[in-house]
Amino acid sequence: MATSIPHSIPQPLATLARIAHAAGGEIEKVRAGGIEVRHKADSSPVTQADTAAEALIERELAVAFAGVPVVGEELVAAGRAVDPGRRFFLVDPLDGTKEFIAGRDSYSTNIALVENGVPVAGVISAPARGEFFVGSREAGIWYGKLAVDAPFDAAAFVPWNVPAGRRKARCAAVSFSHMNEATEKWLAGHGITEAVRTGSAWKFSLLLTGAADVYPRLGNTWEWDTAAGHALLLAAGGDVRLPDGSESLSYGHVERNFLNPGFVAIAPGVELG
Repeated sequence: MATSIPHSIPQPLATLARIAHAAGGEIEKVRAGGIEVRHKADSSPVTQADTAAEALIERELAVAFAGVPVVGEELVAAGRAVDPGRRFFLVDPLDGTKEFIAGRDSYSTNIALVENGVPVAGVISAPARGEFFVGSREAGIWYGKLAVDAPFDAAAFVPWNVPAGRRKARCAAVSFSHMNEATEKWLAGHGITEAVRTGSAWKFSLLLTGAADVYPRLGNTWEWDTAAGHALLLAAGGDVRLPDGSESLSYGHVERNFLNPGFVAIAPGVELG
């Protein structure tokens, strides 16, 4: 983590937070007006909130970070060819669409900047809760509480102190929708008996607050599902690794259409049993 945190949120992080805030406004407008559900080729649900939020994020990133390619979930699902190069954004405009449709509040908007396969900056916001985590290795982690129907205010963001100190993993963040036998076996094998359930990439925030120590996902995900959370954990001193712990997840794998293998996200200072 950065050793010297500035007194106000750095402009690049404020810009990412502002864009996530605006996307959250689009999402909440759809929720208030009525959700129309369609299904993509892989049978996963998609709503007009997903597409509207991604379109806004793509437009805003193109202005604020001109020339940096954007890889978005809905863009890839639509079959649009993407060559991200070495520096690009990964965007999941509405992670946890099932939670959104079900009326839960744990869906999120995720934006990450990737350089040479490593997520170096990211923001995760929970539009229904008006909560934001944004950060980078250079600037540390910042937390903001700001309703999506309020004007954006960079002053709403303050440095976030991630719980420090070595500790054994005892509590896992797990999914409402994607718990499986492999994950249950992994938890049992590492002596983890406590769990807190929530949806989407918001599970990464539980590792930043100390509410959970690990977040295992022993099934396929997509790079846009994990990149922002991974960036935040790296900024805090944690990591997102393959389940065997051999290496960190990396990003920009066009050859597998941005598909992730299973992973285990580990909070700073946590040791697996």
